[in-house]
Amino acid sequence: MDNIYQSVIEALIFSSDDVLSAAEIIKAVKGIDGDDTQISSEEIESCVDELNNKYELQSLSFRILRIANGYLFATTKEYSKYVGYLSSEKSKRRLSQAALETLSIIAYKQPITKPEIEAIRGVNSDYILNTLLEKNLINISGRAESVGRPLLYSSTPEFLKYFGLNKLSDLPKPREIEEIMNDEDFIEQKRKIMMNALEDSMENEISEEGNADQT
Repeated sequence: MDNIYQSVIEALIFSSDDVLSAAEIIKAVKGIDGDDTQISSEEIESCVDELNNKYELQSLSFRILRIANGYLFATTKEYSKYVGYLSSEKSKRRLSQAALETLSIIAYKQPITKPEIEAIRGVNSDYILNTLLEKNLINISGRAESVGRPLLYSSTPEFLKYFGLNKLSDLPKPREIEEIMNDEDFIEQKRKIMMNALEDSMENEISEEGNADQT
């Protein structure tokens, strides 16, 4: 592919705040250069490989990732812990332990019904399922053929974006999860997250006590 289009593809992915699909890239190119412009998904895929090879040769701190059938710039794992130290997710994007647990069950067992989820978790999951639906991390994908025809729940493309996955088969295997849980960096990050959550809780309690004293 001409260098000009390699640069165009690079610029489009770089400027996008969200995952950019090959179809969107093609639409942008043809929208400017005309419908007769020759550019395909395969050429874009090849272009991304070439760009990533260039970034690697230059030892740059970022790559173009393939996520949810699209492309997105991101820092490499080597530098992610530094970036993660400075960035914190907005509270509305945080998922509770119960939500993560439910989402994991759906991701690995989908499509799955609410009774099946609750049988695994051992608790009612109405609130958690509604939360995950509101965040568009899961959707209702149909009805089961069992008695009562309960709703079936599955993960969404937003789920892939949230966890930085390109496709469901990229989910870690159970053995890989065990290795991650025992990783020292993961344990340290988990400790920091728990400390932050504790600090937030204490601040909220102090604020509530102060408001109560003023009334």
